[in-house]
Amino acid sequence: MSNTIKTKTLLFLSLFMVLLIGCNNKNNPDKTSVIVEEKTETKALKKILFVVTSHSEKGNTGEKTGYYLGEVSHPWDVLHAAGYEIDFISPKGGKAPVDAFDMNDSINKKFWDNDTYRNKIENTKKPSDVNPEDYVAIHYAGGHGAMWDFADNKEIAEIAAKIYENNGVVSAVCHGPAGLVNIKLSNGKYLVDGKKVNAFTNEEEIKVKLQEVVPFLLEDQLTERGAIFEKSAPFTTHVVSDQRLVTGQNPQSAQSVGKATLKELQKRTKNLK
Repeated sequence: MSNTIKTKTLLFLSLFMVLLIGCNNKNNPDKTSVIVEEKTETKALKKILFVVTSHSEKGNTGEKTGYYLGEVSHPWDVLHAAGYEIDFISPKGGKAPVDAFDMNDSINKKFWDNDTYRNKIENTKKPSDVNPEDYVAIHYAGGHGAMWDFADNKEIAEIAAKIYENNGVVSAVCHGPAGLVNIKLSNGKYLVDGKKVNAFTNEEEIKVKLQEVVPFLLEDQLTERGAIFEKSAPFTTHVVSDQRLVTGQNPQSAQSVGKATLKELQKRTKNLK
């Protein structure tokens, strides 16, 4: 008789455990799957695209140029430390020419000594390699080379417009805003129209004696596109954020552009929750 009671008790406990597990699964359907999906989504939302120039000469001066290293490394340092993965694109793809190669700048050295990112910037993506849906932001690094191959690159402008209209952030520093002058949104308006913007100023271009060499003056071109142009004294830090558009005036503003971009991305993340 006691064996029968034991058997019935064991059967009852087994049935109870089955029912309990079933209820938990009902209340938390495919819990493992949800966790995996959340991790995948988080990873997909953590990529930023940096744009660098493919142009290596300052007009007919015989002087070399390229992307300004500090305008890549300083924003990279801020955003990479915050957990974002950075990819690089240039108008032509492949190895991008570098300017202001200063290894006394500890952030420049940190970037250059990072094997992963050194390989990325020496093997930049072509516009045709990029899916805008993969990125939450796009950053245009400066360097005088940008004045020759950013403004008229329709493919990169379209990538930037798609990222922006997908609630992404667009940032640029120094001569990087050359990439902003012809970005048009789906409503037909220029991205900079009606927004506060800054960039390398006319006064700064005159001070470096390249006002007659560059194909256009950034301050004038952005103003013509409807931008509300702000500026500070030459070669002092000035950064402005307006409606997910972040711009910095000069190399001195590069780190602050990275911080302002991060702030905009943090706002975006809160809005998505």
